[in-house]
Amino acid sequence: MAVYHLKNEQIEISVDTLGAELKSLKKVATGTEYLWDARPEYWKRTSPVLFPIVGSLKNGSYRYNGKEYPMSQHGFARDMEFALRRQTQEELLLALKATEETRAKYPFDFGLEIGYRLKENNLVVSWKVLNCDSKEMYFSIGGHPAFLCPIDGNGVQTDYQLSFDTDHKIIASIIGNGGTLSARTKEYVLKDGKMDLTADLFDEDALIIENDQAHKVSLCDRKGQPYLTVSFNAPLFGLWSPARKSAPFVCIEPWYGRCDRETFAGELSEREYGNTLAPSAEFSAEYTITI
Repeated sequence: MAVYHLKNEQIEISVDTLGAELKSLKKVATGTEYLWDARPEYWKRTSPVLFPIVGSLKNGSYRYNGKEYPMSQHGFARDMEFALRRQTQEELLLALKATEETRAKYPFDFGLEIGYRLKENNLVVSWKVLNCDSKEMYFSIGGHPAFLCPIDGNGVQTDYQLSFDTDHKIIASIIGNGGTLSARTKEYVLKDGKMDLTADLFDEDALIIENDQAHKVSLCDRKGQPYLTVSFNAPLFGLWSPARKSAPFVCIEPWYGRCDRETFAGELSEREYGNTLAPSAEFSAEYTITI
């Protein structure tokens, strides 16, 4: 394992080769840390990549070509060692390839590249998935970055708000049994595009916001001013903080995929929001964190 660092005049980051996980995001001028520090009493991760699934599978397994494969929540990439592919003054690129161990859980030859690029006060996180197999490949991918809230020890989380690039209400799908998606939804009426971070907001686990309802989410301080923004083109995203723990962070998670519905009974190729890659094809996506 190794930790790599990037720094420009405005921000600096640290990235661990284990899971290609972002471990620190700081503002250079003040030294303010924006990323959760993985203390295990709340959550032992900081910003894992979710691959080759996002969320939980019904009964902890999926079917492909008539065979059943077990897989834990969010897949295996977050717990695997990535190799450094490239490092420049402004960019890190880390890569993972299929192994015999991964093929036992996920019968595809894949390549996965995670990139981190600094641009002024922006961190661009990129994903590239490659199908190195001779058959079609099915996968999901997503981010799970945890941002400090409150920031710099200033106040408590319920002083803060989430801001969206929409003035419409937000409709969130609700997690049900076994981490799968229930049929229930909740509606949140926004005031000037903002939602309060109430003490009970995450009592039923993550909020899943589907169907391109928003593509920019900001955390706002006690004065209502945004201090961090996540921008993405993903069709859905999650919002999460551990239920009933008053944890000092909120996750804003762009996703290309999600957990199964409670009623799902299909094959891997039929999972909602799943992605299909032809042999030798590539999938690319990115999201941007602005501080």
